[in-house]
Parts: sequence; C-alpha cells; structure tokens
Amino acid sequence: MSAADDAPRPLVDQSVLDRLREELEEEEGYCRVFVGNFIEYLPHRIGRLRLALTTGDLEGSVDAVLSLKTSSQMVGAERLAGLAMDLEGELRNEARHSDVAVVLPQLAAAFLRPINLCSRQTMHRLQSQCSPGARR
Repeated sequence: MSAADDAPRPLVDQSVLDRLREELEEEEGYCRVFVGNFIEYLPHRIGRLRLALTTGDLEGSVDAVLSLKTSSQMVGAERLAGLAMDLEGELRNEARHSDVAVVLPQLAAAFLRPINLCSRQTMHRLQSQCSPGARR
C-alpha cells in the first residue's frame, strides 16, 4: 500500500463538476440545478438510510446507500461516496450473513455520524464551488 492509498479522498472532485459543466454546455447553471438538487435531497437520502439501518431493513438499507453513493459520485462528492461504498461493502458482506436486527443498528452507529459530518462539509463545499463567480 502506498502513501497515496492512505490519503483521504477529496471532499469534492472539481474535475467532475467541470466535466458536468462541459457535458451540459453551460457556464454556471448546472450548479444551481443539478448540484442544487443533490444538496436539496441529501438530507432525505441520509434520513432514508438512517431509518432503514435502525429498523433492520436490509433491502431498504442497500437501496438507500446505493442512492447516496451514486448521487454523490455524480457531483464529485468523493469522500461521501467513499463512505457510502464502505457501508455498502459491509451491508453486502457482513449483514447478509448475520442477524440484520443486530448488525444494521451496529452499522448505523458506526457509519451515520461520519456520513452526517461529511454530508454537511460536502454541502458547504459544493455551495461555495458552485456559487456565482466561484471557480475552485
């Protein structure tokens, strides 16, 4: 494992936002719509994840974490996507072979606080990077 493997993922990968802007052929409008929708729905996604984990709903947990991971990747929220990927791995490996009524609340205790913190940091970063006049 190299030192680069130990480095944390970037909070937001600006190259993803730049590529999105190019694909949508817009200057800053994508931030107000696409990224704005991500920011608006992020609390809902995390709420769905919290509910599914704490009630022992494995199918709902997988669905919620996939939604969080995919939407995060689409806006370049790399650190948040990484946390979701880690949780997804635990759900697919550990939870499928254990008592979900026990394991899912344990995963909630382990993952929800870091996900909440990272989501707030990500929202602030995206808002600052997508505000009018912001470039990086």
